Amino acid sequence: MNVLHFAGAFFSDSAHWHGYDGIPARLGEHARYTLQALLLATAIGLPVGLVTGHYGRGGNALSLVATAGRALPSFGLLVLMTTLLGFGMLPVMIPLVVLAVPPILVTTYEAMRSVDPAPVDAARGMGMHESRILFQVELPAALPLVLSGLRSAAIQIVSTATIAAYVSLGGLGRYIVDGLYQRDYEKVVGGATLVAVLALVTLALFWAVARISVSPGVRRR
Repeated sequence: MNVLHFAGAFFSDSAHWHGYDGIPARLGEHARYTLQALLLATAIGLPVGLVTGHYGRGGNALSLVATAGRALPSFGLLVLMTTLLGFGMLPVMIPLVVLAVPPILVTTYEAMRSVDPAPVDAARGMGMHESRILFQVELPAALPLVLSGLRSAAIQIVSTATIAAYVSLGGLGRYIVDGLYQRDYEKVVGGATLVAVLALVTLALFWAVARISVSPGVRRR
């Protein structure tokens, strides 16, 4: 029996489309975990990346923080946080946010540093305030790279949020964890397929956001 057979059997079973363990419910849980972690990581990484990129300071420190964050194993951090804090949402959010902050932080910093300095100098020469230069001159030009950092973080969260199932929470990881325990490989393959599909949907959403929010001139460049 191959992977396609397992996937077909999983999705054709009507029992998997209803109830608390149904695909819609598990997708909703997984999407909620992803959105919460992405919002928290964005609230931490985006302002720091914008400000440090604008002033051109702290690049080495950001690289160090990003390297340290990427080196931490998400599952190991989950086990540690669960040991310290007990079961719940917080021990899951911490490793997901730690995973997502580095790509947002570093990419935002590099995006701001890559902006053509000529219009920035011209804006300063006209007496624009630094905050207006940041949000009206630099950010629109840096937006494609900033969105790429957010997209990378979102994909990593979608793929890693399956760890929530290891501490008795829901999400698509529930199919993988329960399927392995029950030796129900239809569930395992179905859960993994759903995670892959959700990652592709996330890519499509960020592509649509970029098409809407990035000016045509910046896109062509």
